[in-house]
Amino acid sequence: MSTPIHQEEVFEARPEQLYEALLDQTKHAAFTGGAADISRDVGGAFTCHDGQIVGRNLELDANRRIVQAWRVAAWPEGVYSVVKFELESTDAGTRLTLDHSGVPAEGRDAVAAGWNARYWEPLRSYLAK
Repeated sequence: MSTPIHQEEVFEARPEQLYEALLDQTKHAAFTGGAADISRDVGGAFTCHDGQIVGRNLELDANRRIVQAWRVAAWPEGVYSVVKFELESTDAGTRLTLDHSGVPAEGRDAVAAGWNARYWEPLRSYLAK
């Protein structure tokens, strides 16, 4: 496995807006541009980016934390990573802290870049509407 991915982003939005964008399948699909099917239950399954990402919700703390077992569908069978989103209200909006561990070493750079290109940039555009 690779070094964990740690990213911090500040969004001009409330924590509940970010939480909903990440967990509401319609909103998630709207900002990423790919179909999503997301359970809102702990232990519930999800798919997003037209089935390219699959996993399960491990922990959900409304408007504060999302922890998921997460995998790229093309990874070897049974290989999962853990994604943790922490949402903290700030004067500027919300600080989103991402910690993503367990990514296979050969895919780490692509996954790290993908968070920015496939999540943070489109999420900013979506929230600005």
